[in-house]
Amino acid sequence: MTVKWLDLSGPPHLPALYAHAAARRKITSSPLPEQGLRCWVEVEPKALAAFRDVCDLVPSPLLPPTYPHILAFGLQMQLLTAKDFPFPLLGLIHLTNRIRLLRPMGSVTQLRIGVYVHNLQKHPKGATFEVVTQVDDLLGPIWEAESTLLCKGVELPGDLPQINDPAPVALSELTRWYAPADIGRRYAKVSGDYNPIHLSAASAKLFGLPSAIAHGLWIKARTLAALNSHLPAANVEVFVAFKKPVRLPGEVILLSSEAGSSGDFQLNGHDGLVHLIGNWRPVS
Repeated sequence: MTVKWLDLSGPPHLPALYAHAAARRKITSSPLPEQGLRCWVEVEPKALAAFRDVCDLVPSPLLPPTYPHILAFGLQMQLLTAKDFPFPLLGLIHLTNRIRLLRPMGSVTQLRIGVYVHNLQKHPKGATFEVVTQVDDLLGPIWEAESTLLCKGVELPGDLPQINDPAPVALSELTRWYAPADIGRRYAKVSGDYNPIHLSAASAKLFGLPSAIAHGLWIKARTLAALNSHLPAANVEVFVAFKKPVRLPGEVILLSSEAGSSGDFQLNGHDGLVHLIGNWRPVS
């Protein structure tokens, strides 16, 4: 896909974008916009330290593998709340996320972030599309990601795509931790993502949920923090599929294969509940 880039002078202002998101409730059409957004952003030490604290990451000269998501959030919000974007932002469901660390993210102070959407597909509950994020430093591409989002109620022609679930692998418990009731609010402060379903039981109930649920990207960041010594620092692709949400507060159990260039992991709750499945592989 050839992206038509619009270069911005700086990251968008989030409060105005939240107002646009709150006012947009209807599906308007199905074509996705062809234009992408990009800009240069600064890596601020205080904000990075706050992210490490919320995700239980140890200090390191390397950027955390999921931190570019934080830097890209404003651009993603502007893209998904624009007039030519066909779906309402509120109500989109995050199904999968894949990141690729192309080079070690060390000594990085400035990055160019680019975001665009593509790959509209039929789904049993509506339609899915991918939000693609590309990150360059002064030397070139360093990180990239795709997030698959579901919009319910969209009707597309054609057959459903074939989905093959990965075969189960042998995993053993690596660790477990407790997701506190306030983690959604704490993560919102460092990410800028104030989705009501993550903030409190009261705000989540407005959207039909019995309690607040943990943010998917916090779950991934916290999981990779626990897997830190298992994964290579670069030339690695990490994929996760989000299954059942983590209700707050609650304990989760991380299962993993052995450390190496490839591996698999799974995040469970109690009574056999599966919150997340994932793997890491060398970048092909």
